[in-house]
This record gives sequence, C-alpha cells and structure tokens, in this order.
Amino acid sequence: MAVIGLGRFGGAVARELESQGTQVLGIDNDADKVQAFNGLLTHVVRADSTKEEVLRQLSVHEFDRVVVGIGTDIEASILTASRLLKFVTPIIWAKAISEPHAEILEQLGVQHVVRPENDMGRRIAHLVRGAMLDYVEFEDNFVMIRTSPPSIAQDRPLEVLQLRSKFNITVVAVKRRGGVWEHTTGQTVLYDDDQIIVQGSKGKAEAFSALV
Repeated sequence: MAVIGLGRFGGAVARELESQGTQVLGIDNDADKVQAFNGLLTHVVRADSTKEEVLRQLSVHEFDRVVVGIGTDIEASILTASRLLKFVTPIIWAKAISEPHAEILEQLGVQHVVRPENDMGRRIAHLVRGAMLDYVEFEDNFVMIRTSPPSIAQDRPLEVLQLRSKFNITVVAVKRRGGVWEHTTGQTVLYDDDQIIVQGSKGKAEAFSALV
C-alpha cells in the first residue's frame, strides 16, 4: 500500500498499517518528513506526487490501494488524486480538509473521501451528549453504538425482549466485565455492568442508548 503525504494524518495511517503487518511505501515532498519515517516504513521516498511519471517510476500504479494524506496543499492533493485516477488499479482514499475540497475530490471520482476533523467532531459530539461510549456512523443513516444496556434490556433473554420489533435496533455483541466481545444470540441475557454494541438507524439507535 502507498501513503502519499506523511503529515499528521498520513503518517498515522502509515504507522498503523505497518504495525498491522502491511508493507507501506511512504511518499512525501518534504525531506524532513521522509527522514523522520526512514526505518519506520517498508520504503519511504521523497518525490513530487503531482507528476504522473514520478508515480509510475515508483510503481504506484501497481498498488491495490493508495492513501492521499496531503491536507495543507489542496492543489497538490487534487493533482495527485487526478494522476492516480488515470491508473486502473488503485482504490484511492483521500483526506479532505474542507467541504469544497471534499466535493472536488468526489467529483474527480475518488472512491473514499475522508474528513478526519469533521468526522471526529461529529463523533465526539455524539459521545458527550449521553451514555454512548463509542459511536460509528456509516452511510445511509446507519450507526453502531457502544453503550451500556438500559434497564429495559436487562435480566431477560434477548428473544423475550424483542428489541428489534419494539425499538428497531439490534444488539449484535456484548462484553462482560473483564471479558471479551462475543456475538449475542436469542438466549443472551444482558446485565447492568455489560457493554453492548447496538446497530440501527441513527435516530433509533441513539434513542435506545438514551433509555434509562
């Protein structure tokens, strides 16, 4: 996998990928950043990613996935993405620092546009509002929430509670105190000190997690 732009976002992605055993080619036009990642990634090079011939020389067109982490230089981000889109193979993930930036990347045809600050702000806003311990929002108004089971969902098997028909949500996993995450079944009984993963539409899942 290639990560272009080794700033705060791109660098974090590259390090995490390496820690998970993925070989990473890091690319940046800043010599200091390249030096900082020397030895931390499989390969790291200083190069101008806005030039198609440079990307080809680095065999980026042969990678399955490419992350464009360039944020501060919007022109370089857009030019890099447009060069990558000429290639057949890579699936592109690109960072956007504003809505206009994201809109341009999406119009170019970038498959995955990431808005880290915006996404994190929305996530934190949901967490500080109530009993949610973690919050992930997907497309089409679908969310997964980590929370504690409300009293109405405790002490009886899930098949008896019929939470899906009553609240239009599904409890998909449970973690006991000191235990590990496990998939729920109809026979699963939830208790006050459990943690659960709830999935469903945004409004329904949030409403369920807010129950006392």
